[in-house]
Amino acid sequence: MSIAIYTLTSELHDEQSVSSVTKAFLDSLHVAHTLRGADYADYGSHALDLIYVRTGGTECIFKQLLPELLAKSSRPFYLLTSGKSNSLAASMEILSYLHQHHLKGEILHGHPTYISQRINLLAKAGEAKRLLQGSRLGIIGEPSDWLISSTVDKETVKTHLGIELVDIPMTELLDILANIPQEATQSALQGADHIYEALKVVVKKYQLQGFTIRCFDLLTAVRNTGCLALAKLNSEGIIAGCEGDVPTMLTMKMVQAIVGVSGFQANPASIDPETGEMLFAHCTIPFNMVERYEYDTHFESGIGIGIRGYMKEGPVTIFKVSGDLTRHFIEEGELVRNQSKPDLCRTQQVIRLSDPAKTSYFLTAPIGNHHIILPGHHKDVLEELLKM
Repeated sequence: MSIAIYTLTSELHDEQSVSSVTKAFLDSLHVAHTLRGADYADYGSHALDLIYVRTGGTECIFKQLLPELLAKSSRPFYLLTSGKSNSLAASMEILSYLHQHHLKGEILHGHPTYISQRINLLAKAGEAKRLLQGSRLGIIGEPSDWLISSTVDKETVKTHLGIELVDIPMTELLDILANIPQEATQSALQGADHIYEALKVVVKKYQLQGFTIRCFDLLTAVRNTGCLALAKLNSEGIIAGCEGDVPTMLTMKMVQAIVGVSGFQANPASIDPETGEMLFAHCTIPFNMVERYEYDTHFESGIGIGIRGYMKEGPVTIFKVSGDLTRHFIEEGELVRNQSKPDLCRTQQVIRLSDPAKTSYFLTAPIGNHHIILPGHHKDVLEELLKM
């Protein structure tokens, strides 16, 4: 993660004394950074760009600089201040000016430990934002018919996440599969591997970093499932989502940018509002998220290959964004156990929310049915990414 620090300094202050305070203050933060000074030429090109307001009397300097900064970056403005030489007062005036012009910002001030923790969190979110920029995600086939609320605003996604959504006919994949000799597919496992290889061809052709697929069409077209292919591709770093669910695919891409795995796409099968315990299930999970896995059939159809994965018990985060990016849900909890009941999708996780009252979201205002489970507690950094 690259962190750049730019400075604002009034000409009324002695540069030697200000530089001495600057060094002592920045050293106290113990954060790796590049000090860019008053040269803002590459502002907006780092995981995190901080404006260190070193002194008072810098408000007009910032006002004159603002158009240039807005042309370089649309992120919030992060104003770093030590509190010396009226720097906090100047930062407050600058932040008030930003708010008057409907721009976002924050003053980073306080104990060095607090500031450094805040900087590292913002830098992690900023790096995730950078990883999203320029991504191409495919929609292979139309979203499944039952996903009546899981729509997406492609222009909003392009503008705010930097992600391009590419429509790909399902026939492209089916044509590739049709060219595989029938004798080459002698088992469900071999057939599932052919789907994996065919999807790799589509990913390469369209230069995708991920996709979601109308996977239930495979049940009738080739009498097999995409569950194994998705488990493999996700573990290889290619976002691979089920049922043509585009908002869930976007959520997975954001998760990958933060924690390096795609997350487990699942839907709640049962909820206990009193204890906060929920059961999530689906027939595939990335192989790099589980300690072990087993093959079974696909639950609904009883054919093909389904994946029963066992993820390590412990802290998890549940996350989902809406297709127009106006809503999101983030809640932390604990994976208390994996289970393998025969009457459910094959991977089954029992998760207890940290706040049982948050189960009301699923029963009163859910964002579709699919949600993403990711290992660890990441609510803070996901919230910052969404702000960016």
